[in-house]
Amino acid sequence: MDLTKMRDRLRHDRPVPWEQMPDFALYMDQVLSYMDRQVIRFDRNDALTAAMVNNYTKSGLVPRAEGKKYNREHIAYLTAICILKRVMSTRDMDMLIREELQGPHTVEDGYAAFCASLDKALNITADEMDSRGDADSLADAAIHFALLSYAAGIASSRYVALLRQEKDAARKRAQERAGKEKTES
Repeated sequence: MDLTKMRDRLRHDRPVPWEQMPDFALYMDQVLSYMDRQVIRFDRNDALTAAMVNNYTKSGLVPRAEGKKYNREHIAYLTAICILKRVMSTRDMDMLIREELQGPHTVEDGYAAFCASLDKALNITADEMDSRGDADSLADAAIHFALLSYAAGIASSRYVALLRQEKDAARKRAQERAGKEKTES
């Protein structure tokens, strides 16, 4: 695929908005086919498989299917997972997804926020490709984007670490309160 086509895909290929997802249940093979349209892929080897969906479900990352049917929520979770798995661990994805869906936030809200952030990131990358031009050497461009990925990865890892520290401190405070209440009774 040439760079012009890739830039075009980065500018235009987006996951389907919540309202446009099927409002009826899908079987596994339909979900796998649908997910091919949700995520930008350049290699057939990185496709979502039934085994992956089952593993994500067993680990609690994706809610269990209703019977053998999947709905919009499943597609939203799987879309986020298929994109995030390229840059973070399952453990970190699980924590972030749970954090984003706390309180009054619905899966629809979380999915919309995820898609908005993804849209910005894809546009920034396409703009960055435009600024490099096609005349740049492929090696220089590859190093440039690898370094951008490295820098963003450092920032993401730090945010995750800080969030984990906050959650651990809150859990410790709750345990201490529970211990105090138990000794006072």
